[in-house]
Amino acid sequence: MKTSATALAAFLAATVLAAPALAAPAYDPFGANGAEEYYSDPGQYGYQGTPGFGQGVQDAPQAQVQPIPREIVAFNAPYAPGTIVVSTAERRLYFVTGNGEAIRYGVGVGRPGFSWSGSNTITAKREWPSWTPPKAMIARRPDLPRYMAGGIENPLGARAMYIGSTEYRIHGSNEPDTIGQAVSSGCIRMTNDDVTDLYERVKVGAKVVVLN
Repeated sequence: MKTSATALAAFLAATVLAAPALAAPAYDPFGANGAEEYYSDPGQYGYQGTPGFGQGVQDAPQAQVQPIPREIVAFNAPYAPGTIVVSTAERRLYFVTGNGEAIRYGVGVGRPGFSWSGSNTITAKREWPSWTPPKAMIARRPDLPRYMAGGIENPLGARAMYIGSTEYRIHGSNEPDTIGQAVSSGCIRMTNDDVTDLYERVKVGAKVVVLN
């Protein structure tokens, strides 16, 4: 079902999304006021299957969140169809379809100190990607595996889309309760269902815009 996205109001350098309303204005990203370290410090947020290898650590335990529905919304912004727009403050990703509309997905974003903004392109796509931790991460966490094959226990999830030559990715997650939260080290994470849907729509070379 098509719904209208609510407007983002700039407030103290952050944006707040109001409850959906039938006659709400279309989402305008210009009204809004920066590599994923897939494993942060060990803690209670480990992913299923390998205790201790958590994707991210939240400041405090949070209640299980409800799934964020994927939906078609009104979207008025000067982006070409096929563009990915991420609103970090809103914790939503928009895939621009044209005709004043976009598909909106819930996402997990960088925790405080790890968020970023800018534009780049999708340079590669992988199904069930493998993962090799960067040297800097190994230096901090020598207990981490040097390589992890793709699969259900891999923290990159079912699909990954690589952003430019950076270590940032838009990827799936085996921790769906972190979607809508700020817990990553900079990557944009989605549920495996949503990232698979987006993966089929996005082409290599597509523009990615990340807003604070």
